[in-house]
Amino acid sequence: MACALPQSAGSVESMSPTTAQQAMAAAQSGRPMDGLALLRDAQGRGEAEAYLLEGLWMLEGRFLPRDFAGARGPLGRAVELGHVGAARTLAGLIACGIGEAPDWAGSVAILEQWSDRDPIAGRQLELIGRMQIDDLGELTVELPRRRVCADPRIERVDGLLTEDECAFLIELADPRMQRATIFHEAEQRFVEDPIRRSDKAGFSIVSEWPFVRAINRRIAAATGTDVGRGEPLQVLRYEPTQEYRPHFDAIAGMDNPRVQTALTWLNDDYEGGATRFEELGLSERGQAGDLLLFANTLADGLPDPRTRHSGAPVLSGVKYMASRWIRARPPDGEGFGRHEVERNQP
Repeated sequence: MACALPQSAGSVESMSPTTAQQAMAAAQSGRPMDGLALLRDAQGRGEAEAYLLEGLWMLEGRFLPRDFAGARGPLGRAVELGHVGAARTLAGLIACGIGEAPDWAGSVAILEQWSDRDPIAGRQLELIGRMQIDDLGELTVELPRRRVCADPRIERVDGLLTEDECAFLIELADPRMQRATIFHEAEQRFVEDPIRRSDKAGFSIVSEWPFVRAINRRIAAATGTDVGRGEPLQVLRYEPTQEYRPHFDAIAGMDNPRVQTALTWLNDDYEGGATRFEELGLSERGQAGDLLLFANTLADGLPDPRTRHSGAPVLSGVKYMASRWIRARPPDGEGFGRHEVERNQP
């Protein structure tokens, strides 16, 4: 989770740069209470971003104690003061049940309130209105699976997402794309991933907006799992020559292993880039909106050696995939942390 104001939550441009920079500098130098005091001064002047930043700190739990329920207070105040990013984040928390019980109708109500001021809220509302879900956000149709391989289990759900849903995910992901990285233990920092040459954008706790939550719930239904067992949705972007070299998604030694992988093609106007299972002699390539899902582990939870797979180099065009790794059980109170996932990459 980002420790400053992420793109999903708005920017600090309308807040005094000095206030924002000083608050972050104090927190990052080990003086979070001094940073909080600066935010409180700005809040006294009615600056919405100061409320937003305090709420984000509470969600992250780095500069302030993690308090999901308490974070709703400052975020709600930022919404009252007209901050669009805070409204997006709060709608997502309400939809996902972060800090309180899930309230799908309440999250949609925020989208309705903001739809005339925020194009992102309006677009979410439009697409959600077309979905086959009930008033609680639950899917109302069955998702037919097509078997690709019985053992290990590999299946397809064609047409899981609509063309417009795929396009909107790409639209949301593109501005936040960053080079794919892994955590380098010796250097104690994130470095470019030598296995995966691509860009990625994640939809973490501050950006699992109602539309993203609805997509995650549909993926959960397709995989036959609870939505809470999925890691944050990622969108991967592969440009010409980029690839994901042979690898395993399951990681040996993880207490809560990745038992399934769900990959959704978001576009199909590119050449190359097929998903290959080297040990099985299988190669899969779908249309925009098609889902590929496969089991990653053996009965003992260890990686299944037959699930070694790769994303072939893209020859032309740009390939977009949505990826969600499904764990054996939901996370603890702090969620699936980035370090916990990426430190254990082979």
